[in-house]
Amino acid sequence: MIRYMLVATMAAVAFVAVLNEVGAVSSETYRQLNMFGDVFERVRSEYVEEVDDAELIEAAIQGMLSSLDPHSTFLNSKAYGEMQVHTRGEFGGLGIEVTMENGLVKVVSPIDDTPAYKAGMQPGDLIVGIDGEPVFGLTLGEAVELMRGPVNSEIVITVQRSGVEQPFDVAITRDVIRIRSVKSRAEGKVAFIRVTSFNEQTESGVEKAMRELRKEIGDGLQGVVIDLRNNPGGLLDQAVAVSDAFLEKGEIVSTRGRGSRGGQRFNARAGDIAEGLPVVVLINGGSASAAEIVAGALQDHRRAIILGTRSFGKGSVQTVIPLPGEGAMRLTTARYYTPSGRSIQAKGIEPDILVDAGTIQVTSDAARRREEDLRGRLDSEVQHSDSPEVEEEIA
Repeated sequence: MIRYMLVATMAAVAFVAVLNEVGAVSSETYRQLNMFGDVFERVRSEYVEEVDDAELIEAAIQGMLSSLDPHSTFLNSKAYGEMQVHTRGEFGGLGIEVTMENGLVKVVSPIDDTPAYKAGMQPGDLIVGIDGEPVFGLTLGEAVELMRGPVNSEIVITVQRSGVEQPFDVAITRDVIRIRSVKSRAEGKVAFIRVTSFNEQTESGVEKAMRELRKEIGDGLQGVVIDLRNNPGGLLDQAVAVSDAFLEKGEIVSTRGRGSRGGQRFNARAGDIAEGLPVVVLINGGSASAAEIVAGALQDHRRAIILGTRSFGKGSVQTVIPLPGEGAMRLTTARYYTPSGRSIQAKGIEPDILVDAGTIQVTSDAARRREEDLRGRLDSEVQHSDSPEVEEEIA
């Protein structure tokens, strides 16, 4: 027991050391930390079932962060790794979009020029085994995690294909798979660019889409539509870069943190990839964070017409801080503001032209949960004394 009391005490001492770096620690803080150590020891020694010490500490950290706002959270090593995959936009894998069907992994589509595509995987294939182990009973996330792995490593997939009597094995060597956050097509004389999220590949994806569509449509190109509907956001620097791509000059977004800390301004550099052509941005209640930065910047500079319904209203900035043990914490450190000084937090972007969701929507956009509906969310402003469906994955 003495050893575990020492662990809790050392954790509290370390925490106090951190507090001393950022400000004075009151005697009340010491008392509360002593109480935490006492509760920790009583739970681990007297709870009806044996508990894991690390899980208790992790839960305490998670509780502290989640009490702040809906977006501050603790990421264990697994969650941190998954977040890094999404923000990098690439991983070692096979290159197939998959979903679950009757307990088996079903191939939605192989991605062009990936190992799965070259191995002959087809839409509708059922993956019944991975490296000799059955898939049945796994969640989609667990199956995808098994299919991902180090680049150049080999995996054997057991496939059941319609029209083929017996399952068969396919050996595939993993390669770098890039998550496409940008899709595009020509709609007559209009370039239609769909941005599903903002990862490290987004800026280059938008620029590539514009080059290809300009080449396809030719001199008759009349305008650009940027579809940000149901885009949950992502990396701030990518939102700035995409906004910058359509602006010649001016502020894109500013951030304001606690007191005098955390203030930044991001400005556009000369060069509009649309060369002054009309731009329309589509948004809805699922457009959040980085998507709102783009919509707000182009709206304030009157560079684009914003069409759709009011956006989600997530106007806060999260900083990911690595922690010992391969985990991290995601902490809200600032609010962001559009070029005109608007705070989007819990307000969202109001479209220039209101267009409700079509009748094919299962639920109306008005019923969609927004930032303002989240428990513990930040207010739009704080007064400073100095005056800021079907689940699918890619393996």
